[in-house]
Amino acid sequence: MAVRTIVKHPDPRLRQPTVPVAAVTDEIRKLCEDLADTMYSANGAGIAAIQVGALERLFLVDAAVAGGREEDPPVVFINPEITWLGPETEAKDEGCLSFPNIFVPIKRSIRCRVRAMNLDGEMFEMEGEGLFARALQHEHDHLTGRLLIDFVGPLKKQMILRKLRRDAEDEAA
Repeated sequence: MAVRTIVKHPDPRLRQPTVPVAAVTDEIRKLCEDLADTMYSANGAGIAAIQVGALERLFLVDAAVAGGREEDPPVVFINPEITWLGPETEAKDEGCLSFPNIFVPIKRSIRCRVRAMNLDGEMFEMEGEGLFARALQHEHDHLTGRLLIDFVGPLKKQMILRKLRRDAEDEAA
């Protein structure tokens, strides 16, 4: 088990461009294992590689969130692309491992379809709704450098930055 350190905002690594995965190697499998360990140790529903400072274009979503069983491994999405967003949207509070204890209402499509590669190097498509669709869109945003803080106005942004600074100072003390 290898729990990696989660990169927290305002670390500039969260805005770095991600790079496509050319092939599923042992290093990619190990990264996915580490991401799963890290996600579960932080009680996350999903995690993108960039959140641990890795530039590979991939993310994981908890199996139960993806409609699987609690004991199933998380679903791995390598080189994912959103192929369809449903027209119906809703605003709901979202959290993010890179913004601990921060929740912001974000308007997203209720349904979403993603095409990606799995750990066997096979292409697949998955459609989700509700929390799963939200997780797919949230994690995909990480791969494009779009963060939770980008969805709020200037006043809320200042409040979030202040809270993150205070929390970081408390952690360092």
